[in-house]
Amino acid sequence: MLHQKPQDLGTLGADLRALRKSRGLTLIDMADQLGRSVGWLSQVERDKSEPSISDLRQIAEVLGVPMSMLFGHMNAPAEEQGYVVRSGARRPMGSHTEGLIEELLSPDLTDDFEMVHSTFQPNSSMQVPAQRPTQEVGYVMSGRLDLTIGARRFTVGPGDSFRFRGEVYQWANPYDEPCVAIWVIAPPVY
Repeated sequence: MLHQKPQDLGTLGADLRALRKSRGLTLIDMADQLGRSVGWLSQVERDKSEPSISDLRQIAEVLGVPMSMLFGHMNAPAEEQGYVVRSGARRPMGSHTEGLIEELLSPDLTDDFEMVHSTFQPNSSMQVPAQRPTQEVGYVMSGRLDLTIGARRFTVGPGDSFRFRGEVYQWANPYDEPCVAIWVIAPPVY
């Protein structure tokens, strides 16, 4: 990993750059999708220009993240940005449509991994199996979760951990209580 200067960590621009790169988009690709110049986007990613709310809405849409994901840096005191995430200031991720509530525990997306707090609602399930080019490790804090990883099926509970590496996976919580898990995902996908 390239070492970044402290001022490059924990900023909106750094997260936008990490998200763009994780989606395989060049500056030109993303600028074209936004209808903006490469220079403008480059300045935003270097924190030399501040995007408007309309710009952020469009950027979130292009990157496939909720707009709230881009506001995390505005909630933290300057001296904590890039270092500390307070429990009330976690950035929500995903759509919550399948009964999964995810919050980013990592201060930003500039590391080789991200850490996520996931709450799987009772009687919820992932509708379509997924596969992504990541390594993921999860630790169940409470509740139970049914996992299918490749052709294998598991039920995991408090204190159990699991891993998958690029395999097709699917989850379900057919139980009457939420399941809370901590995930580490490399490289970051949000």
